[in-house]
Amino acid sequence: MMGFDDENEGPIQSEVTYHTTTTFEETNGVLTKIFFRMFLGLLATAIVASYTYYSGLLEDFVLRGGYVFCIVAELIVALVFSFGFRKFSAGVVTALFYGYSILTGLTFSSIFVVFELESIAYVFLGTAAIFGVMAYIGKNTKADLTKFGTLLTVTLLACIVVSLINIIVGSTTVDLIVDVVIIGVFMMFTAYDINKIMAYRDSWGVDEKFYVYGAMELYLDFINLFIRILSIFGKRRD
Repeated sequence: MMGFDDENEGPIQSEVTYHTTTTFEETNGVLTKIFFRMFLGLLATAIVASYTYYSGLLEDFVLRGGYVFCIVAELIVALVFSFGFRKFSAGVVTALFYGYSILTGLTFSSIFVVFELESIAYVFLGTAAIFGVMAYIGKNTKADLTKFGTLLTVTLLACIVVSLINIIVGSTTVDLIVDVVIIGVFMMFTAYDINKIMAYRDSWGVDEKFYVYGAMELYLDFINLFIRILSIFGKRRD
């Protein structure tokens, strides 16, 4: 989802060659390593979120202003990752990724207050299924999806603006429409990011930084899908 292109590089051309220059086994090997790192990030988020809630730390965490701090810290880490990715070492990039995952876990601990655990589990599985389908499409399509990046980004930004305005208006209908649109956007972002990762592989080469880059992209897609689907279909506590 993030754009980490070097400004001195031209856009990725539509005639990407990874479908013909790499073998099926090589493609699967790269994706396996990316998905494994993404899984570790999700696992870190889940463990931190669960521990923060069930240990009773959440109330103290919120009262001391930790929730707001973590949201700001998440934004800063995401920006540092985005703009510094090409310059940082693999160790720094990895630390930023897992640091972001832990911060997300702290903020996600609040969903246990709002939604029932069984509902959270079902939504997670549903999100995983949708994510898997879109990742499969992104991997196997012959089309160049990178040209849709600007459209998806603009649509997402428009939804964020509408959401902020609706905080004042307070329309539940607008909230529902925005959630549905954002779900569609991140479904497309999942296919787009897989397609983009495969295209970047040919020009960047494959190393640990590349795996972490891919993991961060897909982690963000999954997390945003999950939280929006949960907001619509999650069963709230009485």
